[in-house]
Amino acid sequence: MAKEKKNSSMRTRRIIADTVTHIVLAVLAFIWVIPIVWIILLSFSTQKGSYVTSFFPKGYTLKNYVKLFTDIQVLNFPQMFKNTFIIACFVCVISTFFVLSAAYCYSRLRFKMRKPLMNVSMILGLFPGFMSMVAVYYILKAVGLSEGSMIRVALILVYSGGAAIQFTIAKGFFDTVPKSLDEAAYLDGATKFQVFTKVTVPLSKPIIVYTVLTSFLSPWLDFIFAKVICRANAEYYTVSVGLWKMLEKEYIDNWYTSFAAGAVCISIPIAILFVIMQKYYTDGLSGAVKG
Repeated sequence: MAKEKKNSSMRTRRIIADTVTHIVLAVLAFIWVIPIVWIILLSFSTQKGSYVTSFFPKGYTLKNYVKLFTDIQVLNFPQMFKNTFIIACFVCVISTFFVLSAAYCYSRLRFKMRKPLMNVSMILGLFPGFMSMVAVYYILKAVGLSEGSMIRVALILVYSGGAAIQFTIAKGFFDTVPKSLDEAAYLDGATKFQVFTKVTVPLSKPIIVYTVLTSFLSPWLDFIFAKVICRANAEYYTVSVGLWKMLEKEYIDNWYTSFAAGAVCISIPIAILFVIMQKYYTDGLSGAVKG
């Protein structure tokens, strides 16, 4: 009898705890979603200017999106979108290769100065990248990458050049891949590169997805480096610089709702990429080792 009462009491406490947890999470989710809902509603608003008097628009229209993609004489958003997409695709491929290669080397290979190099890389990763933006700009200027079409190349180099420093998360995942699989592949005559590409990578889909997403987001969301390198070259602006320009004093009155439309548009490629790759979040090690 006492045991049944104890079990009943534990179930009651567990139900109460679960209920409180779900209520707190629901409230936090609601607070998190409010800005997203507001920016979406604002992108369809007929109100002009940055002084919005209500959360819900008084009227709805698609003119803000039409203006965003047709009024290219003032702010050429399609060109900015194109620049950012090209840069993000190249950076995504290069950075993912750098990060996974560095993480695999630190995880699997044993060589002199391995630990000191790893410690130095981790320490450097603690400092924000924009601390070096002045030095980086003058280096790019010295080698002729700060003008004209080479600005895109400069941004690709800036975003992907130091990507390997962020190896820690990928290394932690590679450490969980059983080394017995590597040893079996070596016995079959595989090289280190073959082990990496044909054994480790297929079993590491979750961390590859994470690396791809973060590598794509870096150039897509960055403002500081893009503004410093692009300067007044409007033809090579990225979307972050373009959206910032829409909020400047001379543009904000006419472009504020189009700014909201632009914010919605730049979230679409990220959402599509996530939807396509989310299925690979499943555990890649499932069933890899038996017996």
